[in-house]
Amino acid sequence: MRRKLVLTLTTTRGSRQIFLHQLLAWMLLIFLLMSAASFFVSNWLLVQTQDDLSTLERDHEDLNEQYQLLMGTQRLYISELDDLSESLSTLSANNSRLAKENALMGSSLSDLEARLGLTEQVSEQSLEQRIEWAQMAARQRLSLLHSIPNGVPIEAEQINDSYGMRMHPVLKRRKMHNGMDFKADPGTPVYATADGVVEYAGYRKGSGFGNLVVLQHNFGFKTYFAHLQKVLVKSGTFVSKGQKIALSGNSGRSTGPHLHYEVRHLFRPLNPAPFMKWGLDNFEHLFTEIEEVPWESLSAMYPLNQAELQ
Repeated sequence: MRRKLVLTLTTTRGSRQIFLHQLLAWMLLIFLLMSAASFFVSNWLLVQTQDDLSTLERDHEDLNEQYQLLMGTQRLYISELDDLSESLSTLSANNSRLAKENALMGSSLSDLEARLGLTEQVSEQSLEQRIEWAQMAARQRLSLLHSIPNGVPIEAEQINDSYGMRMHPVLKRRKMHNGMDFKADPGTPVYATADGVVEYAGYRKGSGFGNLVVLQHNFGFKTYFAHLQKVLVKSGTFVSKGQKIALSGNSGRSTGPHLHYEVRHLFRPLNPAPFMKWGLDNFEHLFTEIEEVPWESLSAMYPLNQAELQ
């Protein structure tokens, strides 16, 4: 007969016998149930944890993308700020340069107005009006300076004889000298002192001038260039102020190499000295120095006094 361990439980209701193998069976059953429950709970928790981890990983990736986007945006902002700073620096430099140029232009314009005699007339005018007046006055003066002889016709060593009465070096008697004699080596360039047309170019017999160039200019003015070595222009051709027209020499009635230069208005010889000194800086001086020319009729077409421009 097999031995059995019997557990007797006695209560007020009576006694009850429980065999040990039955208790173990219940305990095993409970253990299996608890293990199964623990397994399912653990799996459920593991699944939930994995889901949470996946969610966290996705959130991490999203945050990383947003961080990279923010970093890229920040770098873009920094680059744009650098460009803006550089543009502002360039703009500041340009403003400084423009301010200096405006100041320089204002100073240059004031100097030009002073040379043109427009200081009083433009004192209350705008910058645009001042520039317009200066341009108009400059065009007028330059037009006259190109039309009426002015300046020196040759780079000479010295002036031997001036305009006026003198003892003629060849005839040995007092005689009117209608021009100025410039001492110069043969072959020295001779230049036109105003725009014009060549009236005569060649050897003038019986005049004592030798090789001669006569230029006809606007408003009845003429210039004579005598005792030339070589003539470089032809009769009837047009010449411009400053153009080389001949080479100085010793032809004709002459005692040495030089250029004889005359300024005439119609048929009357004029003193060349005021014409040689005439320019923008003393523009009004010629019209008071040379009294033989009726400047009043010319001023009706070209206002010689700049105050009349107003």
